[in-house]
Amino acid sequence: MSNTTNSAGKQQSSVLTPFRLNPMQAARMKTTINNFGWRMLIIGVVLTIWEVIVQMKWVNSFLLGSPLEIFDSAIFLAKSGDLWIDIFATVRATVIGFLVGSFLGSLCGLALWFSKRVAQIIDPFIVALNGVPKLALAPLIIIWFGSGVTSKIILATVATFIVALLSAYQATLGIDSSQINLMKSFGAKKHQIFMKIIVPASLPWIISAFRINIGLALVSVVGGEFISSDKGLGHMIFVQGNLFNLPAVWVGIFTLMLVAIFLYTCVGFLERKLLPWNESTDSTPRANGV
Repeated sequence: MSNTTNSAGKQQSSVLTPFRLNPMQAARMKTTINNFGWRMLIIGVVLTIWEVIVQMKWVNSFLLGSPLEIFDSAIFLAKSGDLWIDIFATVRATVIGFLVGSFLGSLCGLALWFSKRVAQIIDPFIVALNGVPKLALAPLIIIWFGSGVTSKIILATVATFIVALLSAYQATLGIDSSQINLMKSFGAKKHQIFMKIIVPASLPWIISAFRINIGLALVSVVGGEFISSDKGLGHMIFVQGNLFNLPAVWVGIFTLMLVAIFLYTCVGFLERKLLPWNESTDSTPRANGV
């Protein structure tokens, strides 16, 4: 009877024991909270100074806007539903273009490993296309595919395709040749080497390129919406700018910032899940401008 009571007491105490973080997790959480607090403080100070400058008439509110006017405009646009329609249009085109371009680019980059001859032949074309600002292609793509969401998706696909291709191909070139020679000594065929060594070793490069590509996809979509579209955050900013509705323009800009942070966070979460052993996930290379 006493043993049963003791065991029940131990179970109850274990249930009531609060979850405790190890010292490393606690330190990371403390750092995250502190960083978040400092960021909120900086934003609060900037907005306060901004509002004071406008209220004191040091700067014309028509030229700069004010945080209170921006907040009121955001509430109005959110209640009307126009803001959510524009957000959905931009995010949908960005995500689809990012996924298609990153997948196809990575696949083609890995496939170049099979033939160095082909890679050498098309290398100048890849370099030339990578050097062209992708927004320069927007008028052509919009003429060919219309001003709807399809042209924005294709524009984001083109922008992300090149980066994914280059990243994947460079990853194959950096693989230790001794591993490949070892597989060959055991009689492995080329497709077996590709699946067992090339693809796994290239994954960190490929997934790290996702962080670059999500930004390129968003910039490409918004740029396309500036040129020709009937919805999207880029379209909203362009139209409201022509109407000199500065608070609504700021709403579009700040919304774009939040969308970029959200998409970047999602890609970072995916990267940590797929590459939990990769400790350098935060030190991602930066891409050239679109």
